[in-house]
Amino acid sequence: MNWWKWILAILTLLLALTAAAIYTVLYLSLPSYDGTRPSSISNTARLERDALGYLSIHAANRSDAAFALGFAHAQERFFQMDLLRRNAAGELAELFGKRALQADQALRQHRFRSRAAQALAALPAEEKHLLGNYSRGVNEGLAALSMPPFEYTVLQQTPAPWQEADSFLVIYSMYLDLQSKLGRDDYAMTLLKQSVPDEWYRFLQQHSDIWQAAIDNSQIDAVPMPASTYPQQLTDNLTACNQCAVKDATDIGSNNFAVAGSLTSHGSAILADDMHLSIRVPGTWYKAQLNWRDGTRLRTVSGLTLPGTPAVVAGSNGNIAWGFTNSTADWHDLVALQLSDDGKRYLTPDGWQALEYVYDTIKVAGGPDQPLQLAQTQWGPLVRFGDSPAYALRWVAYDIKAVNFNLLQLETSATAQDALQLASQVGIPTQNLLVADNKGNIGWSLMGRIPKRNLPDLDTAQDWSNPEYGWFGYIQPDAQPQLLNPVGQRLWTANSRVIGAADYQLIGNGGYDLGARGWQIQQGLNQLHSADEQALHKIQLDNRALMLERWQQLLLEVLDKDTVQQHQLQSYRQHVLTSSQSASVDAVGYSLVRAFRQQLLELQFAPLSAYLERHGARSQDLKYSLETPLWAMLQQRRADTLPANFSSWAELLLTAVLQSKQQLEQNNGSLSQSNWGYINQARINHPLSGAIPLLGGWLNMPATALNGDSHMPRVQRPGFGQSQRMVVAPGQEHKGILTIPAGQSGHPLSPFYRGDHQYWLNEVALPFLPGEKKYQLLLTPQG
Repeated sequence: MNWWKWILAILTLLLALTAAAIYTVLYLSLPSYDGTRPSSISNTARLERDALGYLSIHAANRSDAAFALGFAHAQERFFQMDLLRRNAAGELAELFGKRALQADQALRQHRFRSRAAQALAALPAEEKHLLGNYSRGVNEGLAALSMPPFEYTVLQQTPAPWQEADSFLVIYSMYLDLQSKLGRDDYAMTLLKQSVPDEWYRFLQQHSDIWQAAIDNSQIDAVPMPASTYPQQLTDNLTACNQCAVKDATDIGSNNFAVAGSLTSHGSAILADDMHLSIRVPGTWYKAQLNWRDGTRLRTVSGLTLPGTPAVVAGSNGNIAWGFTNSTADWHDLVALQLSDDGKRYLTPDGWQALEYVYDTIKVAGGPDQPLQLAQTQWGPLVRFGDSPAYALRWVAYDIKAVNFNLLQLETSATAQDALQLASQVGIPTQNLLVADNKGNIGWSLMGRIPKRNLPDLDTAQDWSNPEYGWFGYIQPDAQPQLLNPVGQRLWTANSRVIGAADYQLIGNGGYDLGARGWQIQQGLNQLHSADEQALHKIQLDNRALMLERWQQLLLEVLDKDTVQQHQLQSYRQHVLTSSQSASVDAVGYSLVRAFRQQLLELQFAPLSAYLERHGARSQDLKYSLETPLWAMLQQRRADTLPANFSSWAELLLTAVLQSKQQLEQNNGSLSQSNWGYINQARINHPLSGAIPLLGGWLNMPATALNGDSHMPRVQRPGFGQSQRMVVAPGQEHKGILTIPAGQSGHPLSPFYRGDHQYWLNEVALPFLPGEKKYQLLLTPQG
């Protein structure tokens, strides 16, 4: 039997050698955090890090600070940066092979690689110089690694150098993330409007009259249920839907809110900001403080940077603090095209024009290059949805003014009013900017370009061959919707409607959130008679289920004595009664009420979902939540509004109870195991973890139970939620808070790979400013 021992010994040796090889590859790609490094920087710069990796840069000028930031970004996050630029350019297949080919084909229609080159050419000389320094820093940081980041070894690829235009692609990637409907919403709305009477269209697609929290105090009245019969195609169940989930919460969003200095002990206004994005390893944001000389003045700005770009995206400069939420307004329109019989020409205000064809090539790792033909119109690419007619997509992102680096000017702005004046000049996906200054002022503005449109309806496709219809440039800066120092001394945004009246007609609806989250934040702020950083952080962590209170009451009404007895729902009812008040990890009742509501929405609107599916759309693409019309239907319970396979509302409600209960038991094992933490477990993973046998799971963050959900300030789902939590008063940064999931570094052997994660999970408020210096790297000029 000695041969067994020999085999075991050989296998053990092979495993040890494999482990040693993996460790060596990882170790050689690990950044150096101490020492001196000659570089092409103009003046010596210090890169200091605290125990968690929070970076402090000390440089002679802003361009040198950009070089040092690029160096650090590349060493810690180059693979993340590479994914962002490749995503926007449609060049993922060059890394991942044919599995990414379909995504690249869809992404190439936007032609962001060529648009980035145009944007770079238009950049002012000073910003181009700074961007050039940042790009040189990135490439020298990458070259300083003994081996490329480990992801390239796994993929058997070589990282391509960073180009100046790639930073524009990173901004375009954020456009794709934050304004991702790309005409699907307009198409779904068009289908619905064409298929039902106008009165039912307006009823089904309306703002909530309950959860209104616009910062200008505007109100939108409810659309009453029409007296006419409910459209038959919305009750028929002739074809089942495959994707029956309806629009509920906005998937991409954020919270920010601010209180004026009159409510604080130190007199500075306080800003809170938590941006909601997909959360992966590493996270989106990189904490950095930049210190540089501006003439005789020392500038300091601290906060969050986006690897791939040289700016502090959200943070404080001592005079102002700023942060963003996605505006969720309407930044693209679908153009209904009239094509010629041969499909090669389309009608414009100037007559028939030939479609322009752009020919491109997609490089595919491990496979042949793929040719691509793209049809373009004067408004944008030609698009179809399944077997739909041809449309053109008109999008702000296609214009040269959509991307620039004017955001850098926030780093040196002195007052809230200065920041608001800058808002219309910044080229980013249009955001809700909130700003607070050290004099106690607070302000809101849409930051980004707003098109000047003349269209009869912003929600559905229009024929722009009519010369009166279309986009006619952009609104003037003095027309930019803004608000400075409101009477209530409080501001908030949460991806729902923030303004009304004429301002609303400028920006439209790009799929606003229901509004319960914003309403809950407003209520929390109104309860504060004095405020500090911890009070605003507490609002960020608020996971009370106020939106579900009326659904809990409805469910308890369904669970009458006879129903409970007949279906053995005693423990079910008890959970609903006692543990549905918040999205807490131990709450079973919350899971039950939430599942009941979702199941009822899906059952009631299954015919609508099926109808849209048959025509290449989804009910999730509709712009307004269907909760509002459903609740109105529940108040009247008319027989004609029931899906055809239900004989009564009582039957529909009971079916929603039983089906949602059954689904929870199947998924989780039992009712008692269906606590919210078991359902809402973190899936914060590295993009390549699934491709690495045995060791891939080591790259991920732990599958921890998470408090929070969608319709509350603490937005938290398994792989989506608060990508950072920031609370800061300018001039009082030492009292501020800044925490991110995962950690600063994308390298698994780095001490910073998981540095912030336990603090983020456990709601610990890490300091806004860097801690005591633990590491120092000097970048010195060569020679």
